Amino acid sequence: MPRKCYIVLTGVILCWLLSGMTGGSVSADGSGAAKDSGAGQTAAAGSEAPALTGRNGAEKLEQAAEALYSYVLEGDVVKARQKSEEISEIFVSSSFEGLTSVEGVNALSGVIVDLKATLAAAQIDPGKWEAAAARMRLAVNSLSHPRQPMWQQYYKLIREDLNDMEQSAAAGNPEGWKAAVSRLQSRYDTIRPAVVISSRPEAVSAFDSWLSYAAGVTDSSQPPGRSRLLEIVSYGQDAVRVLFGKERDEPALSLPLAPAEYGAWGLLAGVFIITALAYAAFRKYRGEREDLRPV
Repeated sequence: MPRKCYIVLTGVILCWLLSGMTGGSVSADGSGAAKDSGAGQTAAAGSEAPALTGRNGAEKLEQAAEALYSYVLEGDVVKARQKSEEISEIFVSSSFEGLTSVEGVNALSGVIVDLKATLAAAQIDPGKWEAAAARMRLAVNSLSHPRQPMWQQYYKLIREDLNDMEQSAAAGNPEGWKAAVSRLQSRYDTIRPAVVISSRPEAVSAFDSWLSYAAGVTDSSQPPGRSRLLEIVSYGQDAVRVLFGKERDEPALSLPLAPAEYGAWGLLAGVFIITALAYAAFRKYRGEREDLRPV
């Protein structure tokens, strides 16, 4: 009897040991699988695309903006709206540190918000669509090409508007002044976000202040006179030069001066001066001839 109990007890212990070894193997396999799974998840997480930074994000934005502008010109509503969503996603996942200022990032964000609102309107307005797409295109171009942005091409047009303001001021034509200021404002609204992105904040603020004053000066209870309006135009020309980075000694757009009218006394004075100079030259010539006479 004791022998049988011993054999049974030995068999139970052996079965327990075998079951422990099998469980350990299963546990090891399970933990190994878990590790492999965790490693796979880590690798998958590491393979995800990182956030766009610097030039990379700016280049992708520019490509998307160019495509959107083409879709708007073609009248492709669906593709234009899809591309606006893509632009928004690129902006959110990008960092533009070192490419523009905080004001520039805010300006770019505002352009994107306005673009999406314009494209989402129930009633399609081709003019508004094109204007919004143009602002977007100029803004991202300014981000990618800060040294030679496309908005610099507006310099000649804005100078022409300033010339029209100057002519209206000289002619005492307030309606012509208002029309010229309105055209200038419209052009500036198109390029302003791009200007903010690649220009010094103080230059932008100076031009903003000047344009706001010029737009409302003729609506005051006591409209300024001709000389004051011409002075305002002169300030505007300087502000534009600074904004566009032009040289200070570049010829400004200004009205040609009227020829001076001297009258009869002026003519007599001129004749007298010419006669005196001729007589002095004759005396000098005669003196030199006498000095050269042989002794």
